[in-house]
Amino acid sequence: MLLLSWNVNGIRSAIKKDLKTVFNCKKYDVILIQESKSDYIPIELSDSGYHPYVFFAKSKKGYSGTMSFSKSEPLTVRYGIGDKKFDDEGRVLTLEFKEFYLVNAYFPNSRRDLSRLDFKLEFNDKILHFLEDLRKVKPIVICGDFNVAHEEIDIARPKDNINNAGFTEIERAWFTSLLERGYTDTYRYFIKESGHYTWWSYRFDAKTRNIGWRIDYFVVSNELKNRLSAAGILDKINGSDHVPVYLELT
Repeated sequence: MLLLSWNVNGIRSAIKKDLKTVFNCKKYDVILIQESKSDYIPIELSDSGYHPYVFFAKSKKGYSGTMSFSKSEPLTVRYGIGDKKFDDEGRVLTLEFKEFYLVNAYFPNSRRDLSRLDFKLEFNDKILHFLEDLRKVKPIVICGDFNVAHEEIDIARPKDNINNAGFTEIERAWFTSLLERGYTDTYRYFIKESGHYTWWSYRFDAKTRNIGWRIDYFVVSNELKNRLSAAGILDKINGSDHVPVYLELT
């Protein structure tokens, strides 16, 4: 099973670039979108051959939002994690398949002034409880923009970003605690070296200079480790300040 996850930073703009190509190639069994910023499927994707599921932000039009597109119809679909203040931002969309739950998540950004750090930390706590409840039933795949670079090798300039949003000690510690509960960062399972990123600022020619952050992940509960076949970053695909990440399960 081949899965692709991408923060498109607006699906209507991404569709004008490489997003449609991603759909047209038909190689991905599920395509998971974050920061869709839309409450409807673009007409260009209406006949894509995928079953679409849309969870948009009710609190603010054109903000946040997740979408999941699956070739096969899931057993169940869950919208949100059961907490209105997070669910009103359309942040978590879960598809249930026979052998695992697939959780598409757009984690909050703690903001440059850290004014939303507490909001994010509460979200982190709530989604972890959500995952652990699901895991009592079957294994978990969670993907999306986690808005945190976990380790120093996940960011081009770690010393310059200490305690900046997305690289605070407390955000990174939460990711560590997630892994310690029996989850695996699938990219790091295969790739150990630094220099590989999923997000670059639009400023200062950052992508050309590869001054980036790895903040987009596929994480699996360890019950699925023996099914990991490949994981990677598709850094040649354009359409957002993020690039897609993928996971292949046997």
